[in-house]
Amino acid sequence: MSASTDLTSTASAVASPARPGPGAVPAPDAAGSGSGSGQRPSHWRGARRQNRGPQAPGLPHQAAVPRRQALAHRAELAVLLAGTALLYLWNLGVSGWANAFYSAAAQAGSQDWTAWFFGSSDAANAITVDKPPASLWIMGLSVRIFGLSSWSVLVPEALMGVATVWLVYLAVRRAAAPATADARLAHRAGLIAGAVMALTPVAVLMFRFNNPDALLVLLMTAAAYAVLRAIQDGRVRWLLLAGALLGFGFLTKQLQVLLVVPGFAAAYLLAGPAGVGRRVLHLLATGAAMVAAAGWWLAAVELTPAADRPYIGGSQGNSILELTLGYNGLGRLSGDETGSVGGGNGWGTPGLFRLFNSEFGGQIAWLLPSVLLLAAGLLWLGRRAPRTDAVRASVVVWGGWVLVTGLTFSLMAGIIHPYYMVALAPGVAGLAGLGSVLLWQRRDQPVAAGTLAAAVAAAGFMAFELLGRTPAFVPWLRWLVLIAALAAAVGVMVPAVRDFAGASAGGTISPLFPAGPTAGQLARTTAGLAVVAALAGPLAYSLSTASTAHSGSIVSAGPAVGGRAGLPAMFGGTGGAMGNAQGTPFGRTNGTGTTGTGRGQGGGMGGLLGATTPSSDLVNALETDAGRYTWAAAVVGSNNAAGYQLATQLPVMAVGGFNGTDPAPTLEQFQQYVADGRIHYFIAGRTMQGESGSDDAARIAEWVASTYPAQSIGGTTVYLLAK
Repeated sequence: MSASTDLTSTASAVASPARPGPGAVPAPDAAGSGSGSGQRPSHWRGARRQNRGPQAPGLPHQAAVPRRQALAHRAELAVLLAGTALLYLWNLGVSGWANAFYSAAAQAGSQDWTAWFFGSSDAANAITVDKPPASLWIMGLSVRIFGLSSWSVLVPEALMGVATVWLVYLAVRRAAAPATADARLAHRAGLIAGAVMALTPVAVLMFRFNNPDALLVLLMTAAAYAVLRAIQDGRVRWLLLAGALLGFGFLTKQLQVLLVVPGFAAAYLLAGPAGVGRRVLHLLATGAAMVAAAGWWLAAVELTPAADRPYIGGSQGNSILELTLGYNGLGRLSGDETGSVGGGNGWGTPGLFRLFNSEFGGQIAWLLPSVLLLAAGLLWLGRRAPRTDAVRASVVVWGGWVLVTGLTFSLMAGIIHPYYMVALAPGVAGLAGLGSVLLWQRRDQPVAAGTLAAAVAAAGFMAFELLGRTPAFVPWLRWLVLIAALAAAVGVMVPAVRDFAGASAGGTISPLFPAGPTAGQLARTTAGLAVVAALAGPLAYSLSTASTAHSGSIVSAGPAVGGRAGLPAMFGGTGGAMGNAQGTPFGRTNGTGTTGTGRGQGGGMGGLLGATTPSSDLVNALETDAGRYTWAAAVVGSNNAAGYQLATQLPVMAVGGFNGTDPAPTLEQFQQYVADGRIHYFIAGRTMQGESGSDDAARIAEWVASTYPAQSIGGTTVYLLAK
């Protein structure tokens, strides 16, 4: 039996409940009650479980699932996960080192355990990356086990994406099970959510990339699943697990993980099974678990003498706490980021509709209006549900995730990149899967039908707009999506209109709105058109993303988008993309550094945001007698250093850290390193003097240029500091 026929049968049972036979599961009435009374119930809960054999594993309050159907469900889930793996792993090596900044740190961690623990940029432990090291721990172990390659760095990220899709499926299926009274519908809700997650363009980008965002999203999704399990199962250990996962999320990307906490806490306070006092205590214990999971590493860093660990990159005072609250914390909101490459309007104009503009829209906005409509519809239809209702709790978890994170990204004045939008993907996927199936099941009700139809139409119009920003990219698709959306929206309304027409005709169904086999065919067609409207655009962008190389520090998904306004000015203005598919920032083409003349890609800003590719002559020079030196070379900026380090697998000092603006090392410290013969070469490159932070890197570069003669090796200007 097809999926659409099953859905239609369910809808028919909703409209005309029959008296259940012995041992049968009562058909849900108009709002999903298992009473079969024909009266509109006050909650979502589906049919009660009858004595029909074992309950479906993991599906609370769910009727037994026949073995054949359970096997079919597992097979369909396997297809989803295998397809996700194929999309995320296919041609993965095309991106090379992806973000060389993190690849070099993974290489360093594979050679030195101190570098691995602190997240150093190089194995000699000059300075760390500007994030905590949790994501580097995984990549570093992979490189240590499998050797240094693009695949050993990137495959763990792709597998994190597959795991995230699986967790989204599990969380949505569990929430939908007691509401649908049908394991097939719960399963399909999970499949839809998983598919939306897998095909979100920015998710395809980041699960094929090596920024910390992949691990962050996996940990937040796992925490959401744990919170929902705690609400449904009544076991505090799930809530404590959620706290621990969020703590490790902090060790991945610091304060960003806190954006999901309001929704999680609100959901448990609202729907937790215990009394209100115990619920508050449970949340306090969860907070303690989160602090413990993150605090042990923070304490280790703060208690280790500065002389015995690398400098904390991104801070101006060698402090992980300063990094947490400043450059990676409140500074991102206010734009006051000491040591940054610049905030304020350099990152676009904040506003409520920022996520729909040409920079961010194609990354995440495809289903944003739709899922907000679905969430509102679910809350309205379940407004009389019991306090502990799993559907409402899920809407609060996923909806709170989308609202808090979306508003923060929209209004923050500091550094923001298109790939940050991956943090919204699980929330969007959860609402899409849960809302589409539950409202479809109740589409004989005008509110459910109207909301679902509006959501489908919104998806079509959003795709039409976003695809229109790339007129040379499959230009016919936007019209196909729009037509499919409008047709599906009409089809969704048919059951509600049919019931209204039947009631008006004294119980006789109007021939204009057929039932029976014709209704089933209409349902199948409507469902297919809705899928096209919702996923065709993201699928096209995702395939474009997977087939394109992405490298550098600023990347975006999908085909390149020009600086056209796209939506009207009220939806975000013009603001072009900060980076193209290849990661070139600020719309510039890759080129050589400002001071040096290296042949390889220097990236934007003279290599500060994109790694260099050194010549073979320079690689040979750096490798000569490398064992005599602590650092084979020093160069301003971590990305500059990463290119040389990955080419030689030797420590290269990143003077000034990521932006070249950290006071590490100071001129005096650098001069002492040179006097001790610990640095072989200094490689010329651009500094960020006068931008922000300290000018130590500029002073070092000036001192070297005035003290040592310049020479060219393979077209790159270098200074020999030690013989």
